[in-house]
Amino acid sequence: MKKYFWVLLISMVPLIEIRGAIPYAVLWGLPLVPSIIVAVIGNMIPVPFIFLFARKVLEWGKDKKLIGPFFTWCLQKGEKGGRKLEAKAGRGLYWALFLFVGIPLPGTGAWTGMLAASILNMDFKKSTLAALGGVLLAGAIMLALSLLGVGAYNLTQ
Repeated sequence: MKKYFWVLLISMVPLIEIRGAIPYAVLWGLPLVPSIIVAVIGNMIPVPFIFLFARKVLEWGKDKKLIGPFFTWCLQKGEKGGRKLEAKAGRGLYWALFLFVGIPLPGTGAWTGMLAASILNMDFKKSTLAALGGVLLAGAIMLALSLLGVGAYNLTQ
């Protein structure tokens, strides 16, 4: 149970999310289905809070002495991600959000995607469903890459 708890916590960390939780579970030899379920749940727990509160908190803190630079960076990252989504997507904005969250590259993921959705005033329910789909896609990609990596390593031994 302790390792599943770590999978849950890792999947909740910004920038790491499910992209780190799945490889952790594979490396520790945890059963895949429960690990994926725990990682998806962990990655999705912050999503509604990010959408509903992150923008407000970041706006509040951007001019504070100690936290201002970090909060400003977060706002700028969300705005930049939002502008990219809007420019590329047009009417397919929710599909773009799905792909933005789902393609496991640095700086993408549910945290950034939902911050961008909040900044763009997108629909909460549609954004959450797009993020969930993206988390599932990212989980599948990371599972495949993790299994390939472990398999390749085992072949060299």
